[in-house]
Amino acid sequence: MNRFNSKTPFTLIFRNLTIASLLMVGIFCQISCSKSTTSENEQMTSYAAKNNITYVSDPSGVLYQIITAGNSNKPRLTSTITVTYTGKLMNDKTFDSGTITYPLNNLIPGWQIALPLIGEGGQIKILIPSSLGYGSRGSGEIPGNAPLYFDVSLSKVK
Repeated sequence: MNRFNSKTPFTLIFRNLTIASLLMVGIFCQISCSKSTTSENEQMTSYAAKNNITYVSDPSGVLYQIITAGNSNKPRLTSTITVTYTGKLMNDKTFDSGTITYPLNNLIPGWQIALPLIGEGGQIKILIPSSLGYGSRGSGEIPGNAPLYFDVSLSKVK
């Protein structure tokens, strides 16, 4: 039985056009995202300087300062964590604070990157680009494309 039929050239053309389109979208996203990332990075580094945050840059774009390392019980993505936190916008407006218990993999990507750096009893200051926070859609009082600051104390890892 012949695997090829009269639709094969059309299928190949369609596949190649689809791949080319996806590449174009990827290139467009890289160009537009890099513009906002530069601006967000400037906002984050300015916020850090203004608030005496001596940060380390993660390759993801997250900036963090470990205040207290905590113990050796560090969370994994599958861990359920209990944290006390304050979240602020770059204009210092607090948008949320409290104590929560959630699986780490249900939280924003910026937290998933930063919180495994500390253990129970640890405290970390995190500056998160919007792409690793709430993105272009925002959430509640958080506008779209907003970089975020969090002060987080990790009290429990299960």
